[in-house]
Amino acid sequence: MNTKKNSNYIRLLAFVAIVVIAGACEEFLDRPTEDAYTIDSFYKTDEQCFQAANVLYNAPWYDFQRGWVKIGDVMAGNVFYGTDNVYQAFILTSSNEDLANASNSLWLVNGHCNSVIENIATKAGSDVSQTTKNTVTGEAMIWKAMAYFYLVRCWGAIPIVHSNSEIIGQGTANQLRRNRVEDVYEYVIRTINKAITLLPEVNNAGRINRYSAYALLAKVYLTRSGLNQSGTRNQDDLDKAKEYAEKVINESGSTLEPVYSNLFRISTGNRNPENLLSWHWVASDQWCSQNSEQSDLALNNFTGLADSWGTWVGPTIDLQRLFGDTANSLTRVDTDARRKATMMMYGDYYPYFWRNKGGFTATWDDNDNVAGAIFACGTGANCVKHIVGNTEDHTAEYGSASRRMATSLSTHLIRLADIYLIYAEAVLGNNEVTTDAEALRLFNLVKKRSIPTAADVTSLTFEQIFNERRLELACEGDNWYDFVRLHYYKPDLAKEWLNRQERGTFNNLKEFYKGNVTQEDVTLNSFNVNITDDSKFSLPFPDVDITMNKHLMEDPVPFDFSSIGY
Repeated sequence: MNTKKNSNYIRLLAFVAIVVIAGACEEFLDRPTEDAYTIDSFYKTDEQCFQAANVLYNAPWYDFQRGWVKIGDVMAGNVFYGTDNVYQAFILTSSNEDLANASNSLWLVNGHCNSVIENIATKAGSDVSQTTKNTVTGEAMIWKAMAYFYLVRCWGAIPIVHSNSEIIGQGTANQLRRNRVEDVYEYVIRTINKAITLLPEVNNAGRINRYSAYALLAKVYLTRSGLNQSGTRNQDDLDKAKEYAEKVINESGSTLEPVYSNLFRISTGNRNPENLLSWHWVASDQWCSQNSEQSDLALNNFTGLADSWGTWVGPTIDLQRLFGDTANSLTRVDTDARRKATMMMYGDYYPYFWRNKGGFTATWDDNDNVAGAIFACGTGANCVKHIVGNTEDHTAEYGSASRRMATSLSTHLIRLADIYLIYAEAVLGNNEVTTDAEALRLFNLVKKRSIPTAADVTSLTFEQIFNERRLELACEGDNWYDFVRLHYYKPDLAKEWLNRQERGTFNNLKEFYKGNVTQEDVTLNSFNVNITDDSKFSLPFPDVDITMNKHLMEDPVPFDFSSIGY
């Protein structure tokens, strides 16, 4: 990923007053080149309007990819990040570069979305159909809402930037005040509801439709239900979460993909109907159009392009224990198909990696390599999700080779399985246990997809649902926000569950696997966090943001909803 420190969102406001759109090579992502148009001569056809929205599915999100993993999974206790431990040890500071890039990226998304919305309203030509104007505006509104949903869960109170042109015209970019957390959630909900009135029920494959919006709305309501509460959650918000999840479940036509690992392969996962909201990437000559997660997460020498350095990054011992399959054993339980699709452990075989060489097996050779790839994470596991493989694997999946730090694998932000579990949690609500038939049915569908022999669950507790979400969504940039949601109304429980996680490493694993020592010789370098401070559930503002706008350090103020028109 681009590690150059970017300016913060305030500098970007002027930059994104027009849509900066780059070339790409996939039809879904076709865009005009920067020098091929001016704003006044663009937005004149349906095709041009959709091209303007295409960029919202990838490029402005690019520099959030690394933070997406470090915040969403490292902080959640799912991923061990080697010596780069500031996220896993909760010692993150305002000077962290990945933090600055994440903030910059999310504000860049907001700026792009605002520009598309404003340009459709003011620049669309007479030949553009109302359906197209509605659809493109609705897509931009959902991406805008998604950006704010990340921002509020990461930083809490933040400024609401509804219109770029208005702020630029007033010259007030460095005077923005933070708005209250409850106002940010209300803004997100109003924006989604407006988008729902504009979006079609069916859109082209991979694009946002009305049910994508309902899915996001259900997730937002479930999260907001605990805000400013103590011990219990707001029942109205829980009811809304259930209502909108139910609409997705019963009306969207979406179904669970039968084979879990298929969700994370280009050919079977990129446009899979289970995926309700995704970033769609393409490996091309244009930087920022691509998925670069493979470089951070794949074993060194895994891709054949000298562009992967994830040897010391891998799923935690705590996550392994939740799957019931830890690395300090040569016997693999493998009752849950999600384990192998999430993490590779010693002896695992993957037919879809290195398929030109007969597949990939995680075993050491005499030079302590795994068939040329280096296997050295202290937890004894490495990441599988977000990994395509070598260039031949990418060609087999996509029709063209991957490039350096660039794959075309989509990144899924909301899946139907997530909505099934949201429904179950919303039905459980403030109860200790539920035996609701539909909640049980949906929970069992998620669980038994990956564990077909599992007995049907006949009652559900919050902890069961919470753990199932972790197993289902591990390494998908989401589980940290479950802890944030829990912290809203049960802060002590959120801290307790994080503090009991095992975030350490094993000693002597390599020698054990090579038969040089016994299992008893594999010892644990235990590491647990000790979170006592509630401020750990909000990220610090990056230094560059604070430098540009001192008001970020001041108390938040109410947002004037009469100013936005919906």
